[in-house]
Amino acid sequence: MLNILWLAFFLIAAVAGVFQWLVLGDPDVFSRLVASLFDMADLSVKLMLLLFGTLTLWMGFLRIAESAGLVQGLARLLGPLFRRLMPGVPAGHPALGLMTLNFAANALGLDNAATPIGLRAMHALQTLNPDPKSATNAQILFLVLNSSSLTLLPVSIFMYRAQQGAPDPTLVFLPILLATSASTLTGLLSVALVQRLRLGDPVVLAWLGGGALLLGGFMALLASLSAGAVAALSSLLGNLVLFGVIIAFLAVGAWKRIPVYESFIEGARDGFEVCKNLLPYLVAMLCAIGVLRASGALDLVLDTIRWAAHGMGLDTRFVDALPTALVKPFSGSAARALLIETMQHSGPDSFAALLAATVQGSTETTFYVLAVYFGAVGIQRARHAVGCALLADLAGVLASIGVCYWFFT
Repeated sequence: MLNILWLAFFLIAAVAGVFQWLVLGDPDVFSRLVASLFDMADLSVKLMLLLFGTLTLWMGFLRIAESAGLVQGLARLLGPLFRRLMPGVPAGHPALGLMTLNFAANALGLDNAATPIGLRAMHALQTLNPDPKSATNAQILFLVLNSSSLTLLPVSIFMYRAQQGAPDPTLVFLPILLATSASTLTGLLSVALVQRLRLGDPVVLAWLGGGALLLGGFMALLASLSAGAVAALSSLLGNLVLFGVIIAFLAVGAWKRIPVYESFIEGARDGFEVCKNLLPYLVAMLCAIGVLRASGALDLVLDTIRWAAHGMGLDTRFVDALPTALVKPFSGSAARALLIETMQHSGPDSFAALLAATVQGSTETTFYVLAVYFGAVGIQRARHAVGCALLADLAGVLASIGVCYWFFT
């Protein structure tokens, strides 16, 4: 799928370039296409340098949390909930701890770090699979929750916004929190409906009801504030939570007498290994997106959607962020490239860039996750995983649009 998508970007750009040259009389289009290749290659290297630091930093802190037993403690805390949502997984099974660590990495926005952990979790779940070619209910729920983007602290998106010159990189913290809650809840409810999970169980109700009450109360508080106050609160909470998580990891690690510095270095080394393989993918996708924009093809598609939205009497500002939403289910690197390109084209704090960042943080690369996670263990029958995951993605996109109109207009 990714191979077809990447090739299609270049072929569409070539056709659009020829059209602009022969029909519209614009021979300069080819100079713009070539210039975009070099510009995006240069941008890829600059982003990579920042990504090296960010990913190694957070992988280091995650290793401290793991060594201090925070992850295992979270697994024990979530154990009663997992036993009801995944009755096929016995208590104390290694998959529970791995899934918890995967969710923690996703919550911190470290999707590249979460993938290898998620693969280990999927392998652990596969040991319980009576039919190795068909996904179990537990594997489907795990995959759908992954594809619903459990992003509570989108560090990577903060990093991209900072790199593009946003004066307040954490401005999208609350919009992403609300939108990702909608996508995750939709994914969970859709799987629960298909698998007939007992959501009326007291333990499940306590978790879901408590979460819903907290989120509802929080949204009621936000509704009572002005747009400026909401933006200021999002910035404050984003930075406060970010630094608070770091201090909590370090404090618990020191209390448990963990060599925090050595643990950090060990985790950071793993982060470096994960990160160093990303540059070719980043260059490939940013260059493909660059020529697509330079050829005018992307603008033509967006203008068509904008025309249709205007005909229905809708506010059309959301259209400029749609490329990220349309590509995200197929490729995280392509969506990341489109997010960066939108920030460069419209400005990091434009409505389009803020919405694209929110969509990036509240949706996931559904087909990529499906192919990698199920392909790694040889599963051929995904059953209801695809439909539930795509439904969660749709909920994330719609929630992102609604939340951004609420916050930024």
